[in-house]
Amino acid sequence: MKGNIKILSMLLGVTLAFSSCNNSTENKATDTSKIPVKGESVAELTSPPHVPKPVGKREATKLKVSLEILELEGEMVDGVKYTYWTFGGSVPGQFIRTRVGDEVEFLLKNHPDNKLPHNIDLHAVTGPGGGAESSLVAPGHEVSFSFKCLNPGLYVYHCATAPVGMHVANGMYGLILVEPEGGLPPVDREYYVMQGDFYTEGGYGEQGLQAFDMNKAIKEEADYVVFNGNVNALVNENALQAKVGETIRLFVGNGGPNLVSSFHVIGEIFDKVHVEGGDLINKNIQTTLIPAGGSAIVEFKVDVPGTLVLVDHSIFRAFNKGALGMMKVEGEENHQIYSGKIMEGIYLPEGGTIQQMPKKKKEEVVVNKTSEQSINDGKAIFARTCLACHQSEGQGIKAVFPPLAKSDYLNNNKDKSIDAVLFGLKGEITVNGEKYNSVMPSQTLSDQEVADVLNYVYNNWGNDKTVLTPADIKKRRAK
Repeated sequence: MKGNIKILSMLLGVTLAFSSCNNSTENKATDTSKIPVKGESVAELTSPPHVPKPVGKREATKLKVSLEILELEGEMVDGVKYTYWTFGGSVPGQFIRTRVGDEVEFLLKNHPDNKLPHNIDLHAVTGPGGGAESSLVAPGHEVSFSFKCLNPGLYVYHCATAPVGMHVANGMYGLILVEPEGGLPPVDREYYVMQGDFYTEGGYGEQGLQAFDMNKAIKEEADYVVFNGNVNALVNENALQAKVGETIRLFVGNGGPNLVSSFHVIGEIFDKVHVEGGDLINKNIQTTLIPAGGSAIVEFKVDVPGTLVLVDHSIFRAFNKGALGMMKVEGEENHQIYSGKIMEGIYLPEGGTIQQMPKKKKEEVVVNKTSEQSINDGKAIFARTCLACHQSEGQGIKAVFPPLAKSDYLNNNKDKSIDAVLFGLKGEITVNGEKYNSVMPSQTLSDQEVADVLNYVYNNWGNDKTVLTPADIKKRRAK
């Protein structure tokens, strides 16, 4: 028995010695602070959705990064203006690409026309405030500091000047990538997507220049949740592009300041997810959580053509607050993977009765609008009430929701169109020769809003240019 104990003790001693030696070797190998720097270069910076070219197998270097802070007016959604605070003139800020071992010499400039001091906190930095303590800069000034890239991963950067939440909420965030030694595996396309939540004095779609609302921000009551700074950043002509057979890598961040993102691509499964932007890789993922101030790297191969839809799967944010993007994939069909067939029959997910929207009495405001004003205002109303079902260009969803584009149903009978918005619609209808049998809920809109949204529809997508007035709507409502 004593002999067995002695043997076990010897084996344990050898194991511990080997383990200690192995850990020592591992620690030595991963002491990235000692990676030598060779030469110097100027960092390529890009605005979203683009990313700089991959690092590849280049050696660690002294990398010079120059980033300018700009306060500027932009468009949140059609007709809604907002004053963004930006790193490099875009929301999110310009993408910074480095590799482990790089020594970054960072120059931060605050444009003379800006109103406020700012700084930068890079989550990739090991040091006080992530660089914030060394980078506070007043308008018309510049400041520099340096840091060593120690940990590979995808990291958020943001302004950390008080009140920090306000600076972040106005768009002051972006991503910095630290590639591992030897670089990331090559893919066909890479894109930069970052979510943010915005808080405005007016509600979603309210026209004009909107100011930041601190009370809403504190209560976390976002008016807009968007990708890349505005509602239209990644849709229609701004959609991401891909081809069948390509592998796509998305660098996805969440600037917050408040909301967690449930990032999902409708019509795809993520082959790989670098969880929270780090080394851990998860596979075959449908939706990945990205915390405020966090990130993820997602990769997937596109196998069939069509439009993939990027969303925050907290789904009202996607269809009612703007967290929606598109990736248009071109190429040949593959019916072994996706047949494209529509199942026969009618499925009414909300039951067979017309659904009623929550009733809240709207005070009618009489405005003498021109036709052009009414059409423009109708676009914002369409975006928040109609787009999810009838789609951004009025094309509808085949066999489910009828098209509004070149619609004989709309153009042949204006009263039926008005009634559908006011009172809802149930039962089979024929639009452009196709039969539809879904349920449309009645909309809680004022007479002016109904006129505006119908004028937008009638004056786009090949329809007959009808212009309705609030009086026309009032007349139908009375009947």
